[in-house]
Amino acid sequence: MDMKKHTAESGQQSAAAILDAADEVLAESGYEGMSMRAVAELAGVNKALIFYHYKSKALLFEHVLERYYTRHQQALATALDDQGPPSKRLHRLIDAYFNFIDANRRYPRLIQQQVASGDTTKLIRKNLQPFYKWTEAALSEYLPADGPLAARHFYVTFSGMVINYFTYGPVLAEAWGGDPLSDDNVAERRAHVHWVADRVLEGLQVT
Repeated sequence: MDMKKHTAESGQQSAAAILDAADEVLAESGYEGMSMRAVAELAGVNKALIFYHYKSKALLFEHVLERYYTRHQQALATALDDQGPPSKRLHRLIDAYFNFIDANRRYPRLIQQQVASGDTTKLIRKNLQPFYKWTEAALSEYLPADGPLAARHFYVTFSGMVINYFTYGPVLAEAWGGDPLSDDNVAERRAHVHWVADRVLEGLQVT
């Protein structure tokens, strides 16, 4: 057995386990409430190993966010392509964003916790830019630069319709009489967001 290779693979596995654990603890407790001891116990490692891989609590948090943003950018890469009319591009972007949030359901809670705490880090601001810039570029020629129909409002509208559904979904089950985050209900929500997008584009006379 190649001991160096085995050691490297073991180190990668422990680093990944720590990130997974930190992700879960952050989603439940937020950054301020995240205990490194809790992360270590959940990951099945000793606390010293966390600092070996990630140096500090702040850097561990940044690595958790960076992993999400890498997935985010990958999910949006093809959707941000300029091919096709605005309606097709907007629907493609909605699907890519929906797929990302559906596959990473702890992400909305993590980001909203940080924003609510006032800790809107540079990393968060930086990685909000692709969706915002695309929405602005895709619709700016049809929209005024300022006012209630400015492109910046549509960024908030469409991202909010997706991310808030997954944020509030767990507490809507009683009101809905079923699980809002079931596959069928998520598909229904996706169809609703597409319908809203079509009505908005019709109102703007954008095709």
